[in-house]
Amino acid sequence: MPIKKKGERIFMEKININALKENISFTGDLYIDNLFLLAPKSTPLTDSLIKALKLWNFSSFELDGNISLGGDIGVPMSNVNFENSDEPQQKETLGVSVKKVLEDSKSVDILKDDSLRLNMVKDVYLEYANYIELIYTRYATHKEINQEELSETVQELCIFVKDNKRFILRMMADDSLLNKNFLISHSLKSTILAIAIALQLHMPLSKMLDLGVCCILHEIGMLQLPPQIYMGTKQLTPGEKAMISKHPVYGYSILKSLNFPTSIQLGTLEHHEKENGIGYPRRLPSEKISFNAKVISVVCSYEAITSKRNYKSERSSLDAIVEMLLNKNNAYSQDIIKALLYTVSLYPIGSYVYLKNRKVAIVTDTDPDNPKNPVVELVTEKNADGSPITLKTSNPDYAILRALSKQEREDVLKIVNDKRKLIEEAQKIAAEMNKKTEEELLTKNKEEAQQGETVKTIETKTKEEIESETEEVDINFFN
Repeated sequence: MPIKKKGERIFMEKININALKENISFTGDLYIDNLFLLAPKSTPLTDSLIKALKLWNFSSFELDGNISLGGDIGVPMSNVNFENSDEPQQKETLGVSVKKVLEDSKSVDILKDDSLRLNMVKDVYLEYANYIELIYTRYATHKEINQEELSETVQELCIFVKDNKRFILRMMADDSLLNKNFLISHSLKSTILAIAIALQLHMPLSKMLDLGVCCILHEIGMLQLPPQIYMGTKQLTPGEKAMISKHPVYGYSILKSLNFPTSIQLGTLEHHEKENGIGYPRRLPSEKISFNAKVISVVCSYEAITSKRNYKSERSSLDAIVEMLLNKNNAYSQDIIKALLYTVSLYPIGSYVYLKNRKVAIVTDTDPDNPKNPVVELVTEKNADGSPITLKTSNPDYAILRALSKQEREDVLKIVNDKRKLIEEAQKIAAEMNKKTEEELLTKNKEEAQQGETVKTIETKTKEEIESETEEVDINFFN
């Protein structure tokens, strides 16, 4: 990307007046020229300012940064069409990459191999994160969301989670996978968990689809707030907390203006309401809270406990499920908490545990008959054919004694990775030796073949010479 210098300041981007929208903010300062600062970093633009700039015939500006979706994480300019953004445009198809990776995931070979399948699910998981980022980016820059495409993409996600639940829940346990804005990672993880709970509750696909769309968009109202408030590292002031508490109302207003179904509007508006009537923004009693909001309330809280934020460290998924089961002050629906327990188990999928047989294992699936005793795979051992060793912890010999701490998990994974590298190096050396042996054998066979051809040529030539010499003898000479 070309860099333009003006005086001592370096400007990275030039943007058109049509790119400026109400409430957009940037990860850097926005200037009219080298001397006049128009909007400091992270300051949302107002509608009155934009109208004034157009009235004064300003056409372009200099930006040292990107469009912001929160904190210092911005939308790359390559993802945004700034020129002529007020002109009618064909709707962008954002879900193409998702559809492609989903189509690739249907390979029979992948479905038969757990290792290949896990990698495939990882690809789908990351592609959905990119898709949600594009949804938020599109709204931030153009104030629009393609409802039809979003519904189709969420429907495909519902089917994918149904077919790959135990694999995709393992992705959620690995915080290192997503290098995304808090809004994006939180929306993706909450949506996957909400869909998994909906499957546990045997919800029809139409209701599940409604819940999934609502869950992806439930934090859209945050885009109306200064990002430094919800992405900052400092403790919030009472005034900032009051601003944060307005994001469900902002989200409701956004979705209402875009004509989303009422159930999705209400799920967004009410996702911070509590069963005990002390939630926000309307302090609704249990019977008046929509079902979508009840589910999102549970998955949001669970996800928030297990994820790292700028102002706090993450806690284990075991800590999260225990806290949700305690349900202090009856804040959450007991039915949905029970569904959460049966969805992820007491030792949630992706957790590392220490077994009675003194082995370390990872939780890979739930036991539908007993959520306290999930299915696990040994971490440091495999079957002779390379397939994972799977155990049911309902067997007393393989009972879970405790969950591993974060440090213990990291130590075990380091040992496993080091062992894997040694095996891969040994396999590489063996492959090179086999290749060398094959080449030597091929060369030897080729030489023997050439020798055989030479012998054959000599024999043929000798036979021809003998026949030729025989033909030249005059037998009458002996008469």
